[in-house]
Amino acid sequence: MSDDTRYLKGGPVAQRIMAEVKADAAAATAEGFPPKLVSITVGDVAAVGVYVRNQKAKAELTGIGFEERRFEADITASELEAAIHGMNADPRVTGIIVQRPVPAHIPIKAIQAAIHPLKDVEGMHPASIGNIVYNQLDLAPCTAAASVELLKETGLDLKGLEVVVVGHSEIVGKPIAFLLMSEGATVTVCHHMTRSVAAHARRADALFVAVGKPRMIKADMVKPGAAVIDIGINSEVGPDGKNRIVGDVDTESVKDVASWITPVPGGVGPITVAILLRNTMVALNRQRALYRTTFGANDKLAAE
Repeated sequence: MSDDTRYLKGGPVAQRIMAEVKADAAAATAEGFPPKLVSITVGDVAAVGVYVRNQKAKAELTGIGFEERRFEADITASELEAAIHGMNADPRVTGIIVQRPVPAHIPIKAIQAAIHPLKDVEGMHPASIGNIVYNQLDLAPCTAAASVELLKETGLDLKGLEVVVVGHSEIVGKPIAFLLMSEGATVTVCHHMTRSVAAHARRADALFVAVGKPRMIKADMVKPGAAVIDIGINSEVGPDGKNRIVGDVDTESVKDVASWITPVPGGVGPITVAILLRNTMVALNRQRALYRTTFGANDKLAAE
């Protein structure tokens, strides 16, 4: 097997998802229910601007409207929540994204909880996270869902698959574990109190890594033939003195052991935005169902 076939590249998967989203968005728009995303940025963070431009470009490619709303860095949490409640009540707004980071005085979890679950396209509302436990998986956190999507690209049968997740954050590690358990996988989650991460990792048919430590996973920590999904994004200074992006896996050594491995960059990242757009269409369909129940057959209210 050549190196090329071992790499699980996110681009082709993202393009397939976006093609499906584009068709769904065109159909909804033709029926008088155009999807629209609103991005919330608090303060002026250069890195956030890159993310927003990327999201906007991809949204426009799929026919989803995109509006950026900027707020001053000194806005209070209650003022921001009030603005979000206004968006919740606006039927023209399909989904709401809060760009991170936010200033230290803004409690991000409270802000995410202020977004109505029907408009939570990032999958970060407590209700959205909780729904995963009950196998309602269609509005999962974007990065977690993107990671699982890549594992499915291997063609491995997830039922009974031995999976190890290294990292247990609320937005990546824990949701990945619940998503995979819903698929029938046997999941072990490792964290900073795990006694031997290497011992667990070597058992895994599929290894997910999201800890923020460059090149933490070495070849001797990976089961031969495993699938390795690297979610880490770290900046590292190379021998030439230039910064480069690397993952949490030592890709050069691990690719000779694993059957599949995600490149960083170019693996999970491209799919994450595609999942955000797919979540937008899921949210739109849920909202349409609610409008039908509330107002009868005519659901064109949102376009007015």
